[in-house]
Amino acid sequence: MNVILNIIWVVFGGFMIAVEYVISSLLMMITIIGIPFGLQTLKLAVVALWPFGTRIVNDSWPSGCLAGIMNVIWWFLGGVPIALTHLAWGLLFCITIVGIPFGLQHFKLMKLALFPFGNSVD
Repeated sequence: MNVILNIIWVVFGGFMIAVEYVISSLLMMITIIGIPFGLQTLKLAVVALWPFGTRIVNDSWPSGCLAGIMNVIWWFLGGVPIALTHLAWGLLFCITIVGIPFGLQHFKLMKLALFPFGNSVD
């Protein structure tokens, strides 16, 4: 069932979301400072491409003060707009019964978009 839902997801917008994340990741990786943030955006691209069947594992608060600081910087600079976009799409999809599984995947992406450091994709 996950394969069918993933194919529907990819055909109706998931591929474009993943491409947007990959392009933004490559743009962030142009500078040395942006490389860690670009790697986190690649994590979002993986989940956006094939969301059904993937889990986001919470590794608790990331070890080290640098990762915690980067999570806070991410939250203020990029995490909130991305999360609000996924929230809007998730609510829009949850209006109908057929769209609920797709809305739940947007909520999963929203959770990862807020705090990518300290979470891993499984």
